[in-house]
Amino acid sequence: MTIKTEPFVINFGPAHPSTHGVFRMRVVLDGEVVLDLEPVYGYLHRGIEKLAEQRTYTGIIPLTDRLDYLAAMSNNLAHCIAVEKLAGIKVPERAEYLRVILAELQRLCSHLIAVGAFLNDSGAFMTPILYMLREREKILDLFEMLSGQRLTYNDMRPGGVSQDAPEEFLPALHKFVDQMPRYLDEYDQLLAKNEILLARSKGVGILSKELAINSSASGPVLRASGVKWDIRKAEPYSIYDRFEFEIPTGTAGDCYDRYLVRMLEMRQSVRIIEQAMKQFPSGEYRSRVPKLIRPPVGEVYSRIEAPKGELAFYIVSDSSIAPYRYHIRGTSLINLTALRDMIVGWKVADLIVIFGSIDICMGEVDR
Repeated sequence: MTIKTEPFVINFGPAHPSTHGVFRMRVVLDGEVVLDLEPVYGYLHRGIEKLAEQRTYTGIIPLTDRLDYLAAMSNNLAHCIAVEKLAGIKVPERAEYLRVILAELQRLCSHLIAVGAFLNDSGAFMTPILYMLREREKILDLFEMLSGQRLTYNDMRPGGVSQDAPEEFLPALHKFVDQMPRYLDEYDQLLAKNEILLARSKGVGILSKELAINSSASGPVLRASGVKWDIRKAEPYSIYDRFEFEIPTGTAGDCYDRYLVRMLEMRQSVRIIEQAMKQFPSGEYRSRVPKLIRPPVGEVYSRIEAPKGELAFYIVSDSSIAPYRYHIRGTSLINLTALRDMIVGWKVADLIVIFGSIDICMGEVDR
């Protein structure tokens, strides 16, 4: 006999470990079944875009660190590429290679946290994420060699990078790149056919190809739905057209595919870094750029393939030392567009898994 119950409203967040930050989900439930969901944003809003309009183009870089603070190097890169397009600044070869290496190390860093946290949400408490934090620490050691920082790096500059790689950087990078494929094999052996992971994620939270495209999803969330779209291939920036790598895609668009695409992307990042190390040139690490950059009057929209998807900057210049208008396309915010469609009809326990599979950072959502 079915017992009739009245729907009721529950708030998950904005202070809840499973919401990955100050994110609130206003959920209408019938028992444990989700009938409706309303995402509530704004608890972390810091006005970064408006602050940027009062700073110099170089002075904005520390602000970009605090967007997706789990992928700060990628934020630095996206801003610098936009400024370089706007001001006509050329980047030396050595700096381009160093940037690609750092961007792919940052992708590894971000995906390790994304997969580890997702597995935590799925019930694999602590063990996988501790394994993945182990490798992330090695990448942070490399970042610390270059910038002195382990989270917000302020490392890239319009025209290159803030300082050249020290002598110990490449040997340490070689050692890490040699080790990483074995660790990825270890993760696969532990997780790929794990019964609990399969039960919690296979066929759960399906995002169809059509809905993924219509909601402007990008990154692993889009590719897991079977859309082979990666800006590094579709609209190559920096020197990505010099490297051979694949674009992993899923078929079902479920939570398991989103996990799997990130795992496969980490192998491709290692592949790109290996090629970049072999081709790594000598020379200048930064071109000569005025301390106060004054781009000509105009506007630019520039985008990169950040770890979570398409990260873009729209800048309007009035030829002063600060942008007239500055707007950021936050990947995490856009990828949340289809959250309601993915969750309605599933239970509360599935809600946590589905939300975790999207991989968001609230610094990028609220800005």
